[in-house]
Amino acid sequence: MTNYWDDLQTIRKRRPLIHHLMNYVVMNDAANVTLAVGASPIMAHAREEVEELAAKADALYINIGTLDDRWVESFLLAGKAASKNNVPVLLDPVGAGATGFRTETVLRILNETEVSVLKGNGGEMMALAGVAGMIKGVDALGEANLDVAEKLAREYGVTAVITGPRDYVSDGRRSAIVSNGTPMLQYITGSGCMVGSVIASFMAVNRDFLVTSVEGLVTFEVAAEKAERRSYGPASLKVNLIDELYNMKPGDYELAKVEFKG
Repeated sequence: MTNYWDDLQTIRKRRPLIHHLMNYVVMNDAANVTLAVGASPIMAHAREEVEELAAKADALYINIGTLDDRWVESFLLAGKAASKNNVPVLLDPVGAGATGFRTETVLRILNETEVSVLKGNGGEMMALAGVAGMIKGVDALGEANLDVAEKLAREYGVTAVITGPRDYVSDGRRSAIVSNGTPMLQYITGSGCMVGSVIASFMAVNRDFLVTSVEGLVTFEVAAEKAERRSYGPASLKVNLIDELYNMKPGDYELAKVEFKG
């Protein structure tokens, strides 16, 4: 259903611009993984310039991790500018369900902009779907499943991506389950945010967002599996992960564990 290598090569040839409105905690790491797969990151959230940048970008990645009123305004301005200029938008609802402010912000973005991909952990996505789950800080304490992804996809007109031990992806018509990755990723702050950068990079070159979501997940998680084999702990894993993303080869995709449905 997908040729991962062809799209990765296209990213490396085109070097698409990925405009990040990225939380402060993960900004540097997100920029590095974007560069490692071959795209060009810009981290800009000032409301005075986000519309201009979002209109020129090849993909927009909105991550609400470090949230305040000024950021909310920037999210909406950038999202609307991207939508107006046919730029795909990935939204990461960090901590949705933990506070009313976070949940309300995510719903505003979903309702006022054209979000292409909604990507979050199990707890966040269950909260947005109105399913019982728990959030502690920005960490998920609840288990989600493909039904939750399908519900969100239909309700908001997005491709829904739920990350976890297994990743669930649905655009409301088609679905996929990705079983790559390593539990060690939970010890790296913002690993889920980083995978968003990789997905956004694929979104910039292919408008089939179910396919590009799977491509981004597999690319990041296969690289993580390879990185773990030569790492001593979370710190070395992060460094080796960036190297493995940079050094991805066609044969690495033979490690993909994906089940497509529909």
